[in-house]
Amino acid sequence: MLKFHNTLTRTIEPFMPLDPTGRSVKVYTCGPTVYNHAHIGNFRAYVFEDLLQRHLEYRGHHVERIMNLTDVDDKTIRGAREKGVALADFTAPFKSAFFEDLKTLRIKPANDFPCATDPPHIARMISMIGQLVADGHAYQAEDKSVYFRIASFPAYGQLAHLNLEELRPSGRIRSDEYEKENIGDFALWKAHDADDGEVKWDSPWGPGRPGWHIECSAMATGLLGNRIDIHCGGVDNIFPHHEAEIAQTECCTGQQFVKLWMHCAHLMVDGRKMAKSFGNFYTLRDLLDKGWSGREVRYVLLSAHYRLPLNFTFDGLAAARSSLQRLDEWQTRLTELASTAKSSAPHPAAIEDAFGEYLDDDLNISAALGSLFDLVRDTNRAMDTGEISPEQARGLLDYWQNLNSILSLEPEAATIPAEITALVEERLAARVAKDWTRSDSLRDELLARGWMVKDTKDGTKLTRTGS
Repeated sequence: MLKFHNTLTRTIEPFMPLDPTGRSVKVYTCGPTVYNHAHIGNFRAYVFEDLLQRHLEYRGHHVERIMNLTDVDDKTIRGAREKGVALADFTAPFKSAFFEDLKTLRIKPANDFPCATDPPHIARMISMIGQLVADGHAYQAEDKSVYFRIASFPAYGQLAHLNLEELRPSGRIRSDEYEKENIGDFALWKAHDADDGEVKWDSPWGPGRPGWHIECSAMATGLLGNRIDIHCGGVDNIFPHHEAEIAQTECCTGQQFVKLWMHCAHLMVDGRKMAKSFGNFYTLRDLLDKGWSGREVRYVLLSAHYRLPLNFTFDGLAAARSSLQRLDEWQTRLTELASTAKSSAPHPAAIEDAFGEYLDDDLNISAALGSLFDLVRDTNRAMDTGEISPEQARGLLDYWQNLNSILSLEPEAATIPAEITALVEERLAARVAKDWTRSDSLRDELLARGWMVKDTKDGTKLTRTGS
């Protein structure tokens, strides 16, 4: 049975979809604010969400997932103003880069990537704010902005487990970003000011723009309905963003907004918070430029339990490269053995499916990967002693394909450069001439350049290390 940790209740609960048939699952995931390239801390959350979706699908669910793009907020407007360009022109390249990065990390595309500035979503935001004002949950202040009245929603603070008696509301908060100590009525609609330039929309309260929190409420309910199964994000989203989403949405709909809240822990780099001032701030592109692959970065971001802090190191990337090479070699051995199989025979490990069972328990990926590498070790030994038949090898490959529908760790297609091909041919000539010293030297040179050569009964095979 699927069980997940619910941030709202702080307990691990059996998962039952809202869909009466138990099949369809609606998931909303907070996407990036497109004012810069997303960093690896952002992608830690997106890889976790990808793992969640893939495992739900592995268990037979149909997942409808929405990931928003925040393209209007304090940060994007500030960036556009500093660059002296229109907001849409400022955010466009970061949107494109984000989609490229998703592909590099093999993250499945969401069903929709709504942008906050899309006209239908702006209209829905204005409509929701109007309803909140009419029902007494919001008010227009003297600064012409519209604020949510947190005193009108007694459950405010439930997700972050805040005690509002201890943290007394302290006036109004116009900024999108604030700390728990600054709790107060938050902005739903921000009246236009000079700093916003041309970024504004007409509304019943005058020209202005939406606050960050109402954007997600409008996009989530507009595309998925008033109730959704799972809402994900990083722990930094719990307060104030997700807390505000609950309050404003439930005041509009009169229903529980989200059944299950799931949040992933922070990513650290070399044991410290990632920050440019520490020299440990990395985008995905920074790591690719250093010679690492998207596959290796995915493995690192995937390999730690989502509710535990992940310490990102270059030693960890090197270990990921080694682990992936071990998986590749295992698949190669199975493929060679299975080449004569006339059918597929299930292996006992596939029937037991410890990997899937571990993921059923709140996505325990660490234990799941441990079971996978136990399988690799045990079946390699069995192949050494001839205890696995070609049919069982085929069954293991079938099982691996099922697991890889979750992990997405297949080797990247390698284009062999001309100079590498020339070295391989030179080595082959040295072997024909029985010049073993030269052959070994060329093998080492190929390995140093990131290519592993292996001599088999079927000829020389070349694979990209860490691909």
